[in-house]
Amino acid sequence: MYLTTNGRCIRSLWTMVYTSPVGSFPANGYGLYDMVGNVCEWCWDWYGSNYYAPLPSSNPQGPSSGSLRVLRGGGWFNFAVYCRTANRYYYNPDHVSSGMGFRVVQL
Repeated sequence: MYLTTNGRCIRSLWTMVYTSPVGSFPANGYGLYDMVGNVCEWCWDWYGSNYYAPLPSSNPQGPSSGSLRVLRGGGWFNFAVYCRTANRYYYNPDHVSSGMGFRVVQL
């Protein structure tokens, strides 16, 4: 489930029921590939029900502890409406699913 250059999700165009290799679809307007789709991405943040209310708009950290971790984005198993990086879920950190993963980054 990838956003195409016209803003539509591939899954809404084809019947995608599996993950896809990196770079299978066009880059976004910033030249980045695969920013949404394939799997929801685990985040380091703990879940808080009022996550955005008391936090700064730049690099919010969320609660310092908790029992649930945040996931973002949408995966191959989601409806197209969830194909956006602002989509936010929460699960127990030891929850396992073929639709959940993480993004390796270099700082």
